[in-house]
Amino acid sequence: MSDATVALVTLAVVIAVFVVNRLPVGVVAVTTALSLWLTGLLEFEQAVAGFGDPVVIFIATLFVVSEAVDSSGLTAWAGQRVVAVAGDSRVKVLVALMLVCAVLTALISLNGSVAALLPMAVMLAMRLGLAPSRLLMPMVYAGSAGSLLVLMGSPVNVIVSEAADDAGTGPFGFFDFAALGVPILIATVLIAVLLVDRVLPERRPLTAPPDLSRHAGALATQYQLRDGFFRLRVRDRSPFVGQSIDAVDFGGRADLDLVAVQGSEGLPVTDRVVAVDDVLVVIGPSEQVSSLVVDAVLAVAMTPVTEGDAETVIGREAGVAEVVVSPRSPLVGETVFAGMRRAADLVILAVQRSGRDQGDRPVELAAGDSMLLYGAWPALDALAEDRDVLVVDSPDLMRRQAIALGSTAGRAAIILGAMVLLLAFGLVPPAAAGLIAVLALVLSGVVSSAGAYRAVSWETVVLVGGLIPLSTAIQSSGAGEEIANVIVDIVGDGSPVALMAVLFVATGLLGIVISNTATVLIVLPVGLAVAADTGYSVRPILMLLAVAASAAMLTPVQTPANMMVMAPAGYRFGDYCKLGLPIMAAWLVISLVVIPIVWPFTP
Repeated sequence: MSDATVALVTLAVVIAVFVVNRLPVGVVAVTTALSLWLTGLLEFEQAVAGFGDPVVIFIATLFVVSEAVDSSGLTAWAGQRVVAVAGDSRVKVLVALMLVCAVLTALISLNGSVAALLPMAVMLAMRLGLAPSRLLMPMVYAGSAGSLLVLMGSPVNVIVSEAADDAGTGPFGFFDFAALGVPILIATVLIAVLLVDRVLPERRPLTAPPDLSRHAGALATQYQLRDGFFRLRVRDRSPFVGQSIDAVDFGGRADLDLVAVQGSEGLPVTDRVVAVDDVLVVIGPSEQVSSLVVDAVLAVAMTPVTEGDAETVIGREAGVAEVVVSPRSPLVGETVFAGMRRAADLVILAVQRSGRDQGDRPVELAAGDSMLLYGAWPALDALAEDRDVLVVDSPDLMRRQAIALGSTAGRAAIILGAMVLLLAFGLVPPAAAGLIAVLALVLSGVVSSAGAYRAVSWETVVLVGGLIPLSTAIQSSGAGEEIANVIVDIVGDGSPVALMAVLFVATGLLGIVISNTATVLIVLPVGLAVAADTGYSVRPILMLLAVAASAAMLTPVQTPANMMVMAPAGYRFGDYCKLGLPIMAAWLVISLVVIPIVWPFTP
């Protein structure tokens, strides 16, 4: 059996395994790389070289950049701009949502932009009385078009750019894709506006992502945060120092009430005198508290957090989280009170039992009690790993939806802009630009080191790293040439436009059953062989493959973004092609017109 035959058999098996979808894609990718070595098609170093390829490194860095843009509140700001600009016009909302998704995708990836905009899009549809099914699919398809605006818009773009460089024609420029991406995006928006009411069903979601953009206010209302409390730290010259707690006198301020005293070690104080750095938890009118602070030499450690002032409930630096005391938690039996500081950065705002507020007095916790906690966002995020309590709603998700332009937004925007400039002017290789951006994001505190690791979709990294050797084997074994010969024979002596049409359709059909990233890696050597067979330049063919692989619009399984909107919109499997086919047809026509003009077939 020739090497070309072995490569083709391997390719057929890989496609079949993807179609059956019984094994994780990472397992398929690694198994593919090892099988190429075991069959002798590649040396072991070649079989594993994909995992260290600069393309893989660059793709991994894009996930971290995406996380930084999202977590800093830039995507929340973009979503709020949609609401502000579009108003209550259905067409304006649809167009604005599609354009925002396209621009975000160009900056942070399709999956990231859809994940960030999905709750806001569902919420917007509900507020306007629209079925989410009329908004979500067009939003995703516009995001797919947005991936063709710049080099960093999609792993597919990075892969074909690297292939062009390896072929000796140089990589594609940062904005080269926009020559196709802009008209494709315009066509996608126009088709959606014209056809969405005719071809998409009007269904309500079976499930919907939580809308936490206004959740902090709802929690403040539920926990009756009307008057709030003050935390007042005792200074060393305060007359309260040395007094018995029962003897603390507020000097005729009858409206002030002492809830509890908390010691510097964090525990409530009941059986000793007041000491320096103890905290008095006080409720009452703010003007009386102000005079007490002056007269009793106190320091205000915390002002009231109430439902009437949204800025104190949730902000750039701090927010709230609802937790439930878990069974067998060591907190069971512990005495707490509203205003008590827990750990270093968390304060208990209120305690409820069976839905009833327990007031301002100390209470002994029981399993099932709920608490509203206030504190810095990192401290709230850490609650997800705390086994003593169960977090009701994700603080991280609440922050991303509610806080536009958070405290790290400026740094994230500057670093993102610097990365774009490095890529646009080709000052450093793409992988180097990505690594520099990630390093800057971590060192500046926009993303933590652990957060950077979590942000990377390792499944995608392993998939690309494992299938790059398959692409290499198809090319080096001659299998790509054999497939190319078949395609050229089908087209005959027709024009290069006919050849492009066949390649587009073949790539689109393959993309029905496997992801767009895997698709481009499989068809890439075929495209290169077609260029060599016909004497055409590789650049127009590679650009065509990028467009065809990005046109993942026929089934929900082609991209994670397609799957994300399936349940929230109530889509069925066959709904995708109703809008996807006319959009793909438009992409094909635009490609056949624009590509020969911008990238001539003559080398």
